Amino acid sequence: MPFERMKSRVQRVALFSGNYNYVMDGPVRALNKLVDYLERQGVEVLVFAPTVKKPAFQHVGTLVSVPSIPFPGRSEYRIGLGLTPNIRRKLAKFKPDLVHLSAPDLLGLSALKWANKKGIPAVASFHTRFDTYPRYYGMDWMEGYLTRYMRNFYHRCEHVYVPSQSMIDVLAEQQISPALRLWTRGVDMDLFNPGQRDMAWRRAQGIADDEVVVAFVGRLVLEKGLGKFADTLDLLRTRGVKVRPLIVGDGPERENFEGRLSDAVFTGFLSGMPLARAYASADIFFNASVTETFGNVTLEAMASGTPAVCADATGSRTLVDDGRSGYLVDYDDLDSFADRITRLAMSSDLRARFAERGLQCAAEYSWSTILGALHIQYEEAYKSYSPQRSATLARTRFGRTFDLLARG
Repeated sequence: MPFERMKSRVQRVALFSGNYNYVMDGPVRALNKLVDYLERQGVEVLVFAPTVKKPAFQHVGTLVSVPSIPFPGRSEYRIGLGLTPNIRRKLAKFKPDLVHLSAPDLLGLSALKWANKKGIPAVASFHTRFDTYPRYYGMDWMEGYLTRYMRNFYHRCEHVYVPSQSMIDVLAEQQISPALRLWTRGVDMDLFNPGQRDMAWRRAQGIADDEVVVAFVGRLVLEKGLGKFADTLDLLRTRGVKVRPLIVGDGPERENFEGRLSDAVFTGFLSGMPLARAYASADIFFNASVTETFGNVTLEAMASGTPAVCADATGSRTLVDDGRSGYLVDYDDLDSFADRITRLAMSSDLRARFAERGLQCAAEYSWSTILGALHIQYEEAYKSYSPQRSATLARTRFGRTFDLLARG
């Protein structure tokens, strides 16, 4: 039963996040859903995160603003500057039973050290493959260092909650943590469904009824596979395959992306009903990103009855039933991306079959069930926590290094 209360030993949770309300993305949406669920269960949650004067949306729960600075080169995001004396006082007064860390950033690192020192179990959720980001900005050499850092960080957490089994497999191979647990994501099928398709809206965007619309939904940043998306559309154009790009989202790469896709419809950021309408009004969803840990946008597209063509990578690999609800393609195989989109563009019957299977797959992701399972895992982390183990980890070489990094 949705929101059925369970008897909980974890009554107070301190949640630390690098972003909770100032940019809307998949991780933020999941964290707000989590806080809403926990509060409905009678669990008190205090969220610590950077804030801005004009947030992207109205957040759920009680948010404590953390001092922060803009992220260099990506000023829309902010870096929390650790635990100030005021934050420490608020934590001491709150007396959390559990600390939840949503990123291995400076704020998360400081909170992890604080929890280990106070003998409070810390858990973490894995939302983003930060270690892969440098490859999109000419800094591939950093990837190995970031992976080692993440391994050290997550080894000090009781549980690490990962959004897809395919991502768990990758993290296990990298030995990121011995305590990887599945915390998948849900979709609101009352909002995202094929009934939101709106031909009048398409016409208002200048899209003809017989045009096949290929949609991208997400932040307009390089690590979302924008280059691969544009290259594929260029290849389709040279082959004489007529499709119309629909770009839903905003970000620092918008101007460059607009230059690459002169015939595209750019809606800017959408949420709620307008977003659901855009998904359902497209004919093909194209996600070439390899940085997704789950792929909320892919799940939302499937729930909207829009077949997906995705890079064969973590997240999408779990969601897409290759050849039945969509296609999975090797990221480096541009021809295959173009081939799969062409196949769907040329056959409305194939799109309809894939859409039906995608709806069946999406129906398996219920938010109440998923969040209830995470609540149970909170309880397991609390019961199994050993302060002695945390103290032992703190005495290791990487533990001492972390203490130095998080000092202050």
